[in-house]
Amino acid sequence: MTDIPLKDTPDTRKARRNVIILVLAQAFLGAQMSMIFTIAGLAGQSLAANLCFATLPISAIVLGSMLAATPLSAAMQRFGRRVGFWIGTSSGAIGAGVGAFALLHQNFWLFVLGGLFTGVYQSSQGFFRFAATDTADDAFKPKAISYVLAGGLASAIIGPQLVKVTSQAMVVPFLGTYLTVIGINLVGSFLFLFLDIPKPPVSTHAHRLGRSRMELLKTPRVAVAIIVGMVSYALMNLVMTSTPLAVVGCGFEQNTAADVVSAHVLAMFIPSFFTGFLISKFGVEKIIATGLVILGLAGIVGMVGVELENFFIALVLLGIGWNFGFIGATAMLSSAHEPSERGRVQGMNDLIVFGGVTVASLASGGLMNCSGGSAQDGWAAVNLAMVPFLTLAGGALIWLWMQAREKA
Repeated sequence: MTDIPLKDTPDTRKARRNVIILVLAQAFLGAQMSMIFTIAGLAGQSLAANLCFATLPISAIVLGSMLAATPLSAAMQRFGRRVGFWIGTSSGAIGAGVGAFALLHQNFWLFVLGGLFTGVYQSSQGFFRFAATDTADDAFKPKAISYVLAGGLASAIIGPQLVKVTSQAMVVPFLGTYLTVIGINLVGSFLFLFLDIPKPPVSTHAHRLGRSRMELLKTPRVAVAIIVGMVSYALMNLVMTSTPLAVVGCGFEQNTAADVVSAHVLAMFIPSFFTGFLISKFGVEKIIATGLVILGLAGIVGMVGVELENFFIALVLLGIGWNFGFIGATAMLSSAHEPSERGRVQGMNDLIVFGGVTVASLASGGLMNCSGGSAQDGWAAVNLAMVPFLTLAGGALIWLWMQAREKA
């Protein structure tokens, strides 16, 4: 990260410090999400009376993220980023505590409830990338986003390894993992004491600053950024949610499923070291388009076979495609609104993004466990379901390109 600031000024030093803190938060606190996504479906499968509901705990996480997006954004707009992030870590600890209690008492619906609280944390983590741009200049914003998301590289390594150590460490399977997540949230909360991001301008009833939500949605770059962000995240969640079930269902071990998820999460974040540079060099639209193509390739690889190499290759491609699509969408969105519109547009963005992800997550378990009579049939159905999402995002990007040509 030696190229973070271009000039050594108080503002660039502040930007550097904030990015470093957010990278550490992404790395340490973010580990809980790869941990939970690795085991929640398997735990749900062991608790659910109907296997079609096995991934409902993961869907609850995504639903919690969607419901929390707007209130969290409003809280950050009014009280600052630090307060919003503390709400997230507190909710993460509560969610893990409820999940641990549910596992101890073999209560599926209580386990689902815990997922809702975990979703509040996930929503707050989604704002790390936006917070990275708050004190960055326009030239540095794409790199700031990339660096923060690159912190997920460490979480991709830490999370699955902690799962291997903790998932069977206690008599009740997965209980140790959820207790570990409580500790991660409590310790990680202290990082935000060092965050230095000023609160944005506050509007009054007499003078509302910036555009309304409807006006923002009518802005082509805002609309397309939201669509692409939603599709990239939804497809990643659709496939990743079912991956542990598919890997185990096709005869491989639980630790192998953790390795596949680990490879996927690594692929999500390793490109972040250069995605910002690629956006600056080639333009955000080309990087987004590349990401959508790679997501399509992931679906194809997933459909042609269920050998271990198919799982690894498909999930690695899925991670890279998500990275290009999601970082590209975030960069496009961050350059399409004013500081006074930050709370409005970011909350609206994450509400819509996680709304799409919720639909994908709910569909994932049903497609995986209730499509045909085998894990192979379910896995094929999950990958085939990527087609309409990719069509939507690709069409939106082409429309934006045509809009730009008409204005040129």
